[in-house]
Amino acid sequence: QVQVVESGGGLVQAGGSLRLSCAASGRTFSTYAMGWFRQAPGNEREFVASISWSGGSTYYADSVKGRFTISRDNTKNTVYLQMNSLKSEDTAVYYCAASRSVLPTSFGGSWGQGTQVTVSS
Repeated sequence: QVQVVESGGGLVQAGGSLRLSCAASGRTFSTYAMGWFRQAPGNEREFVASISWSGGSTYYADSVKGRFTISRDNTKNTVYLQMNSLKSEDTAVYYCAASRSVLPTSFGGSWGQGTQVTVSS
């Protein structure tokens, strides 16, 4: 089981950037695909991005494609989400999770506490 802790959220103006970090624990971190999800008040949790264990495969939600970039550093047991050109609709609590598959539909296990991202317009 991979345990995760999200960080890096904050308050930014529309058009700004943030980089979220997900620090993971577990001796087999590098064998897991990792994903980012988000949930805004009144909305259901939605998929944002995922990355395979090797970093060779990535998936993005259409709403963030071209603006967000997911990456990982297996030497640091950390996955990142670089968010550029932020919009007010990106405001949400962002969560990180691990999966045995990179497919967005494969995520559904345990989550971290999340990190709040607020984009002002």
